[in-house]
Amino acid sequence: MQMNARSARVSVCMATYNGAAYLAEQIDSVLEQLGPADELVITDDRSTDETVAIIQSYADPRIVLHRSGRNQGYVRAFEDAIGRSSGDVVLLADQDDVWLPGRVDVMVAALDRSAVVASNLSLLGSGAPLKSPISGRPWRLRSSTADHRRRNLARIIAGDAPYFGCAMGVRRDALALAVPFPAFLTESHDLWIAIVGNVSRSMGHVDADTLLRRVHEANASSPRPRGLAAAVRSRWMLLRAIRVARTRVRAGHPL
Repeated sequence: MQMNARSARVSVCMATYNGAAYLAEQIDSVLEQLGPADELVITDDRSTDETVAIIQSYADPRIVLHRSGRNQGYVRAFEDAIGRSSGDVVLLADQDDVWLPGRVDVMVAALDRSAVVASNLSLLGSGAPLKSPISGRPWRLRSSTADHRRRNLARIIAGDAPYFGCAMGVRRDALALAVPFPAFLTESHDLWIAIVGNVSRSMGHVDADTLLRRVHEANASSPRPRGLAAAVRSRWMLLRAIRVARTRVRAGHPL
């Protein structure tokens, strides 16, 4: 399928939890880029604020809202939203960012070439790039390094790979590899998806910024430094995730 002409049906998958403060601005930036056959699939993880009321106030048939029966965390909420999607491509969205104009077209075109795609992003307010926690340099993906699979995986394990779920897209034929998420995955669904893309040799990097990321203390992925024990647990989880991805690829999941 040639998807760069927007023949693809797009599913935007979002997980929400107590996101009332910024949610409307994000939903507006998403909906204005969707066609009548596209969808915004939202799994709300038992919000206790006005999040659900804000979503329902749109009365837009493209919005598909599911309210979780219990609070399960953002990883499972995203997995649930992906499982409820039906589009040819899935684009992930956080509840508090702002999409830049043209994001959908850029990502769909990239997904015509690669099964998993990640773009760059800038900080909302300043337009500056995020900085690497390892080197302190601007944290950027380059299209020229998308096929550097071993290096990309090593950077993921080292905590120095700028793969963010809010900037990622997955083609429908790659979901057999990515979903279900491993049961032990309690964080970093974005790194899991990036692992799948790299292990399956179908990872694409988009040089352009496609969204503005809002960084604040309530982010699910906090900008604060982690303790040593938490970092070790995270690295071990990612190593296990690579093993699972390789097992799924060897099992013959087609891309």
